[in-house]
Amino acid sequence: MTDQEMEMSVPGKGATVWLTGLPSAGKTTIAHALAERLRGEGRRVEVLDGDEIREFLSAGLGFSREDRHTNVQRIGFVAELLSSNGVTALVPVIAPYADSREAVRKRHRAEGTAYVEVHVATPVEVCSVRDVKGLYAKQAAGEISGLTGVDDPYEEPETPDLRIESHTQTVQESAAALHALLTEKGLA
Repeated sequence: MTDQEMEMSVPGKGATVWLTGLPSAGKTTIAHALAERLRGEGRRVEVLDGDEIREFLSAGLGFSREDRHTNVQRIGFVAELLSSNGVTALVPVIAPYADSREAVRKRHRAEGTAYVEVHVATPVEVCSVRDVKGLYAKQAAGEISGLTGVDDPYEEPETPDLRIESHTQTVQESAAALHALLTEKGLA
């Protein structure tokens, strides 16, 4: 094993970076851009995509408040586990309820693991135009209900560590702002 490989295999300081926001706000896109940058700097990074988690870890859960809470807690557990082992876990997950996000924050605090909350604060009007997954169109057509921020609640974070307005800056600018915050906190 080379010195560089040994250095990268030793766990460094991990962190969970939770990107919350409405569907199509830009959470996953920003997370992947940041992941690429951090990996380029030799960091160990995992992106815990909400859709993938729902398919593999939370299959069978619906979208009731209780099921959404359970989903967020499962993701928070995995993120904390990764983070406590030196991985930067980027979590682009809606997590619509403040109490669910706070429970994840408390778990991290209890374990002594860094946690950063980022609100990707994109207005619903912009998200509905982006409509990456066609959810807003399906909701408007009456094909689905319970769309977060439209006919289901989304509780915006009151004091996030960072607020990104993805509709006023590029993906790279958003990722750079988040990278700067992580650097300032000694996490990048």
